[in-house]
Amino acid sequence: MTRLQVIGGGRMGEALVAGLIESGWASAADLTVVEVDPGRRAELEAAHPGLDVVAEPVAAEAAVVAVKPDGAPAAAAAAGRAGAVRVLCIAAGVGTADLENDLPEGTAVVRAMPNTPALVGVGASAIAAGRHAGDDDLAWAEEVLGAVGKVVRVPEAHLDAVTGLSGSGPAYVFLLAEAMIDAGVLVGLPRATSRELAVQTLLGAATLLDRTGESPEALRAQVTSPGGTTAAGLRALEAAGVRAGVLDAVVAATARSRELGAGPA
Repeated sequence: MTRLQVIGGGRMGEALVAGLIESGWASAADLTVVEVDPGRRAELEAAHPGLDVVAEPVAAEAAVVAVKPDGAPAAAAAAGRAGAVRVLCIAAGVGTADLENDLPEGTAVVRAMPNTPALVGVGASAIAAGRHAGDDDLAWAEEVLGAVGKVVRVPEAHLDAVTGLSGSGPAYVFLLAEAMIDAGVLVGLPRATSRELAVQTLLGAATLLDRTGESPEALRAQVTSPGGTTAAGLRALEAAGVRAGVLDAVVAATARSRELGAGPA
């Protein structure tokens, strides 16, 4: 019986496998990936020597469901039939109750909302417990997702808000990066130079915010001299409604997540 099988060998499933191996949580021999596409199976086997990549679920202690939402309940049910006593689902909008209905009674289900920076090991994930999941099950899910970034626990009712903030959040940052790069070009920088400076600025600012533990307001004040260039730039951003736009984006994405989770009217 394998220690953990990941059902779905897409980018997120592979990122989890790579993170678990790199962190030492498991060896390649401890893991199995279930992937229906033969070409993708060959790619995974070549990229991760010793990894068992199969077309159908095998006997396993636990499973991560990393398929598209419409296939998640069936994948979880297959994992349950194969013996999994814990199931972690990272498919967006699939509630724990939807999975528990097709699993053996008592199976611990944990629902998660990761984001795409998990692909490079710096993701942000939130997890929520199903009806039968206890602290040990949540701790296990934290270990698994912790291999690709930070993990927080929330009530399941908060996962739509998590989707609106951190799930969709990378796209907001990418849009800001696009705008900054274009702005650098507008004021005379070569595009390659503008891109390098903009990306490093975003990375540096986020790292400073993370490592210092200071509030965004405090760090912004530190770089804003009275009557200076930063103050002029911030005034333009406020006048353009950037703050309100971010608020509206998170609210809209949260509302859409709730709609999708509710299914067809």
